[in-house]
Amino acid sequence: MLLVNQIRENYAGVLAGLQKRNVHNAPSILDQVIALDDLRKLTQAQRDQIQAEANTISKQIGILMKEGRAEEAVAIRERTTQIKEQIKDLEEQYSKTEEDLKALLYTIPNVPHSSVPAGKSAEDNEVVLEYGTIPALFDGKLPHWELIKKYDIIDFDLGVKITGAGFPVYKGKGARLQRALINFFLDEALAAGYMEIQPPILVNEDSGYGTGQLPDKEGQMYFATADQLYLIPTAEVPITNLYRDVILSEEDLPIKNVGYTPCFRREAGSWGAHVRGLNRLHQFDKVEVVQITHPDKSYETLESMSSYVQGLLQKLELPYRVLRLCGGDMGFTSALTYDMEVYSAAQERWLEVSSVSNFETYQANRLKLRFKEEDKKTQLAHSLNGSALALPRIVAAILENNQTPEGIKMPKVLHAYLGFESI
Repeated sequence: MLLVNQIRENYAGVLAGLQKRNVHNAPSILDQVIALDDLRKLTQAQRDQIQAEANTISKQIGILMKEGRAEEAVAIRERTTQIKEQIKDLEEQYSKTEEDLKALLYTIPNVPHSSVPAGKSAEDNEVVLEYGTIPALFDGKLPHWELIKKYDIIDFDLGVKITGAGFPVYKGKGARLQRALINFFLDEALAAGYMEIQPPILVNEDSGYGTGQLPDKEGQMYFATADQLYLIPTAEVPITNLYRDVILSEEDLPIKNVGYTPCFRREAGSWGAHVRGLNRLHQFDKVEVVQITHPDKSYETLESMSSYVQGLLQKLELPYRVLRLCGGDMGFTSALTYDMEVYSAAQERWLEVSSVSNFETYQANRLKLRFKEEDKKTQLAHSLNGSALALPRIVAAILENNQTPEGIKMPKVLHAYLGFESI
C-alpha cells in the first residue's frame, strides 16, 4: 500500500498517477487519508500530553506521601482516575482511526511509474517490441481445442466430470508436455541464479493482504471456509510472503526465488473463442520468478527479468511481443508491468503468457519487508515478480504453431525433457 508520507510529500504526483489509472475520486480519497492521519496524530498528541500529566501527578503523590501529607495525595489521586479513563478513550480512538486509515489505504492502487502510458483498456497498451516470424500454416489448420481431441492429449470432458469446467485432464503426451515445460522452466531459472522454492498452495488472510490479492481480488480466489485459507492464484503470494515481517541486510539483496505451483482462479470468462480451450482455466500450472531488490536497482532488475522471460520464448521458438501496460490495464499493486504475448497461428491472435511487474515499495509496505543499509538505517525493499512461464497458452501456441498434416513438432529445446520429438 502507499505510504502516508508519500501522499503528503508528493500529493500532486500521487494524484496524477491515480488519475492515469482512471481513479476518478482520487482527490477525495487522498484528502480522506490526510484527514485521518491528522486525526491520528492529534489523538496521539493528546494522549501523550495527558500521559505526561499522569506521570507528573504520580511523582507528586510520591513526594506528598513521603512528606506525610496523605490527604493531599488522596485528593490528587482522584485526578489520576479521570486521566486513566481519558487515556483509555484516546487509545480506543487512536486504534479506530489507525484501522480506518489502513482500510482506506488498502483501497488505493499503486502509483504508476512515469513511463506508464495513459489509457483505459488493453487497446491502449504500448507495444515495446515484436520478435520472431509468424508461421504460415497449411490449409486445414486447427485450433488447439481441436488438436487436443485429434491427438487425445487433453480432455476437458473428463475434467468436467471430475470437477467442472476449466479443470482439464492432461493425458499421455499432453501430461508429459506439461512436465517437460515445468522442468525446462525451473532448470532455466536455476541456471539464471534463482533459488527454487516449493511453497504451500494454500495461504492465510495475512498472506493475501501482504501481496495485495486481498481485498482487491477476494472474489477471484477459491476459499476453504472451514480453515479460512485461500487457494493461491499465483506462486507470487506464498513466495513473496516468505519475507513478511523480515529485516534483511543490504548484502542479502537481490533475493531471487523461483517456484512451480498449480494456480487457482475463479474468474469467469465470457463465451467465445478467446476463452476457449486452454485460453482461460480455473486451474493451471505456472512457474513464477520473484525478486527482492534494493530500491535503486529495481527498474534495472525489471528489464533483466523481462529479457529473461523473452529468452524462454525464444528458446521455445515462439513469436512474441512485449507490451507496456497502460494505467487502465495494470494490476492493482503494480507500478510498471510488461506483458509478453505469443502469437497463436491457428487462432490468429496474440495470447498473454507472462506479466513481469515492479511493485516498488507497495507490497513491501504491506509486508513490512525491510533491509538495513551499511549505516544501519532501515528502509523498505522493492519487490518484483514475473510468470516464467504460465503453461496453458504456451501449450496452445506450441500445438497450433507447430502443427503439420503429419503431426505436431515439438520445440528442439524440449526434446530431451520429453523423450519424443512430435505428437
